[in-house]
Order: sequence, then structure tokens, then C-alpha cells
Amino acid sequence: MNDQLIIFDTTLRDGEQSPGASMTRDEKLRIARQLERMRVDVIEAGFAAASNGDFDAVKAIAETIKESTVCSLARANENDIRRAGEAITPAASGRIHTFIATSPIHMEKKLRMSPDQVVAQAVKAIGWAREYTDDIEFSAEDAGRSELDFLCRIFEAVIKAGAKTINVPDTVGYNVPGQFADTIGKLIARVPGADKVVWSVHCHNDLGLAVANSLAAVQAGARQIECTVNGLGERAGNASLEEVVMAVRTRRDIFPCDTRIDTTQIVPASKLVSGITGFPVQPNKAIVGANAFAHESGIHQDGVLKHRETYEIMRAEDVGWGANKLVMGKHSGRNAFRSRLLELGVVIESEAHLNQAFARFKELADKKHEVFDEDLQALISDEAVTPELEHYRLISSSFRSETGETPSAALTLSMGDQETRAEATGSGPVDAAFKAIETVAKSGTQLLLYSVNAITTGTDAQGEVTVRLARDGKIVNGQGADTDIIVASAKAYLNALNKLHGKFEKLNPQV
Repeated sequence: MNDQLIIFDTTLRDGEQSPGASMTRDEKLRIARQLERMRVDVIEAGFAAASNGDFDAVKAIAETIKESTVCSLARANENDIRRAGEAITPAASGRIHTFIATSPIHMEKKLRMSPDQVVAQAVKAIGWAREYTDDIEFSAEDAGRSELDFLCRIFEAVIKAGAKTINVPDTVGYNVPGQFADTIGKLIARVPGADKVVWSVHCHNDLGLAVANSLAAVQAGARQIECTVNGLGERAGNASLEEVVMAVRTRRDIFPCDTRIDTTQIVPASKLVSGITGFPVQPNKAIVGANAFAHESGIHQDGVLKHRETYEIMRAEDVGWGANKLVMGKHSGRNAFRSRLLELGVVIESEAHLNQAFARFKELADKKHEVFDEDLQALISDEAVTPELEHYRLISSSFRSETGETPSAALTLSMGDQETRAEATGSGPVDAAFKAIETVAKSGTQLLLYSVNAITTGTDAQGEVTVRLARDGKIVNGQGADTDIIVASAKAYLNALNKLHGKFEKLNPQV
């Protein structure tokens, strides 16, 4: 009988540390519900001490999720751990994940602590965490560049103090598979009490080796992998949940373990995370990319038609492709609309919000004959701006683009309690729209990214636009969706400005 490989998803914590990927409380809840539906074992809901907003989000997820363990990250100090403990208190199953750096460069340059002080602080952290839960995970930050003897020493100490999961992070993506597997194997062999804990790995993708390192660690004895949907994460990202799960599931001849993940929920989770964060999935991305199961070559097509396994090692339907069926149209009623949203993990908290969303759905259904799940998710994401954050709103728009003429845009915007008209010209209608907005917003921002993706197929598909803005070191993503790309662009720009105006603070726990 195979061992269970625990899937620890950190999309809502490490994934959110991607520049511009910060999520609202409601967005985090939607993703958490999807992760629970996918049967993820542990959901790292956030970093409770980072801000009041993050604390509230972790607590709300702890109150909502029943089938998965809800975890909060905490640095190895008393304030962080107490905030994490308070946030996970409502959880049916709660975990505190505490960490401290262990590499020579981190201890000397960042912590300015001696090795003895680091071990003492780690043991204290476990003691504080035990006041709230017996499920405690300890991470040695930058373990991939730490000295093996010191790792053995600190892991022995925290196991004696009560840690139940020992995580070995390759924090900067420095390791390679053979080396990393050797490290894990030696730690399991040398650390007293190693057989009493779950060994975990958390690999970053700076060299493109996060999944390979994670799987090598599993072969060496690790039984928890920390990963994210779509490989989301700061810098080059984290180990991709979908790739790890399907590698273990597909190569059962190699891996002496399996996960409890419902793989049919992988593609829906990927699309939800992509839509909420505004980080599109590249077409050739393994498992969840649009081309992952597409065959262009005639030789490949002929082989697949004769026998699928000639060129496919997985079935597309096993990971959720084809599961998103046509569900709604202009004749659909409010109850059907509400029911489908619930199936997608979207909870409408008030009748007023439902009525507003349903009205926008009807507008969309008049423009599009076929409304897909992805359209509904985009509609709800577009609708989910809380009133206190919505300083700017698009009331109406007019664009002019003609061969030989300078494109122009005329917008009517609401700013707080006032409506104002904004006009500008530009090199194209999108450029004109952004310049028109800036004539009144005067935001002083820098445009870092402008991206357009079709939500579904067909010429009547909604375009989903992502705009990334930066100001004073703060980076935000804005999203907008519409069958008119120019309107979607204006919505996305205003959405980003609203996030900046709302002064939502996000602390990177690695700083």
C-alpha cells in the first residue's frame, strides 16, 4: 500500500507574494473553497501578522474550510506566532508554520544572530505555537544553502520541542535534484526522531528545477510537498501543484506514494487562480496550458486517433479539461445563476450583490449567445470590488480609431461622489483611454504590464485585460473583462487605480 504524499498548497501565501498578485479576502475565500474541493491536505491561507487584512482573510478561511487543514505562516517571534494562533483558532484543523533562516549568509547578514541564538529562537517559537495547536511545522529558511550539520542540530531541537512537520526549503532555487535528494536522505538518516515527523520540501523555481527537486526529495523520503497552483510565486515561482500531482499519479511505478487530490478539479483551480491574480497561463504549460493536450503534427494526430496512449500519457478529462460545460444563456433565471455560482465556489453574501451580478450577467448574455463558466468567473471577479475600494468607476465611454486619424477616447468617470468627463488622444484607442483616465486621476503610476487574453473561444468572446501599475514601490494588478477590448482595458486600468487608492498594505514575510 502506497504512502500518502501530503499536498501543502501555498497559493494564498507564497503565491500571493508575486508582484501584483495580492488578493482580497473574498478572492482568497473563493480559491480556498476550490482547493478544498480539490482535496488539498493543507491550505496555507496567509501570513496573519503581515496586516489586519491578511489576519482577517486567514481567520475567514479557518471559519469556512472544514475538510482541509488551514495554516498560517509566522516568523519565529512571539507576536507573529500569537497572531497566527488567533487566526487559525476557528479552524476544524489548524496548523502554525514557523520559520527562521539557517544559512550562514542569512544568519550573518539578515538576522545578525549566532547559530546558537537561531536554535534557541526556533525552540522558543515551537513553545509559543504549542499554546494554540499540536500541528506545528518548522521551516529552516534557505536550507538549500545551509550547512548539513547545523540543519541536523536545529531539526533535532525543534522535534524535541514538539514540531510535527520538518520543512526543508530551497528558498532561492539553488539546488539540483541529485544534490537535493542527497540532502533529504542524509537528514532523515541522521536527525534523531526523524521517524516521528513528516519531512517536507518547499522548492523555488529560479533554475526551473522546483518540480524536479520536489520529486527527487519524495524519492529520498519526503512525504509533503509545498506547491502552488500554476506554479505561482515570487520571482520565478514555486513548484507547480498540478505537475507534482500528475507526475506522482502517472508514474506510480517510480513513486511509492500517491496523493488524495481530485485531479478533475485541477483545470478549474488553474483558471480560477489565473483569473483572480491576472497571471495568464502560458499555452504550453504542462497539464493546464491550452496546448497541453493539443496535437498539431500529422504523425501525432494519426497515432492518437489510432490509440490515445501513443502520444498521451494522461487523459485530458482526468485533470478537468472538458469539464467546464455551457451552463447559462439569456433565458436563464436568477436561481439557475445563483446555483451555478455556488457550484463554482462563489458565495453571494447579499441579495443586493446577487441582483447586481445577475443584471451584469444579463447584459453579457445579450452580447454573447453562449456564456461559459469562465465568463461567469470573470464577471464575478469584475464585480467583486468592495464599495470602499471603488473610488473610480467607468460610467460610459466613446472611442474613435480611423485610418489616417489620431485615435481618441472620451470617458465619463465617477470619482468618489462626483462624475467627470475625460478626453485624450493616443497612439491607439487603448493608449488614448489610459491617457484620458490620467487627465483626471493624475496617479503618477508606471505601467509595467498590459496583457489581453480571450476568456473563451469565438469572435464574441470576452477579452480579459490585465494592467500592472507601480507607484512608490507598490505593485498592483488590475483586471477587466468585456466583449469590447477597449472597455475591458479601461476597466482594468481603473481596477488597478482603485487598489492603489484603497491603500491595501501587503508585507512580504521574507523581508
